[in-house]
Amino acid sequence: MVSPNPRLTLGVNIDHVATIRQARRTVEPDPVAAATLAELGGADGITVHLREDRRHIQDRDVKILRQTVQSHLNLEMAPTAEMVAIALDIKPDYVTLVPEKREEITTEGGIDIVGNFARFKEVVEQLQGAGIPVSWFIDAELEQIEAAQKTGAQFIELHTGKYAEAQDSDQQQAELATLKTGAKQAIALGLRVNAGHGLTYRNVYPVACIEGMEELNIGHTIISRAVLVGLERAVREMKLAMWGQL
Repeated sequence: MVSPNPRLTLGVNIDHVATIRQARRTVEPDPVAAATLAELGGADGITVHLREDRRHIQDRDVKILRQTVQSHLNLEMAPTAEMVAIALDIKPDYVTLVPEKREEITTEGGIDIVGNFARFKEVVEQLQGAGIPVSWFIDAELEQIEAAQKTGAQFIELHTGKYAEAQDSDQQQAELATLKTGAKQAIALGLRVNAGHGLTYRNVYPVACIEGMEELNIGHTIISRAVLVGLERAVREMKLAMWGQL
């Protein structure tokens, strides 16, 4: 059996805890409490996406999480002036820059660095100049990977949506091969590699085994399972799944 990188970590995305709260515009469930339980379950990091429309995570959540998260805080955000200002104020452990459309249910694909290179490079310089490492959420395409490296970012996060949504084994294997190639190309350019989007307990192991993979950011499937079995157990079981032990 192939083994993942022994240093592979799990970032738990707690956005959907806030989604439940915002459905009633109330105070529960509290994503800050969820972050604590996720860490007790073995999460190596906490991920939140502060969207421009504030549909789930709120500014106050991020501020409190910055003070309470004991592992590391990954702030996903669009590369806009508003979000850069928030990141510079809060100073998360790192930032993942993602595309964002108001009408989408969830992030639909990787960000286009090539088509916005000059502006995006400035964003990286602002954030990393303030000591905040930057990761780009991109598709596993060579031109995007090369552009990510040229912006000066330290990380990329490979979009695993196409792999997760594959309709049959052949398509899934083809998408996995694309991810493996992308990771290899990125590492050769000096980038560190994370991955995420649509990963579940059933499909995570092959991605975890991609050579050089450092962190998987996973949310919806963990929160969905947590509704039934509790968050600590759901996180523990995901870590087992990452190692092919579930």
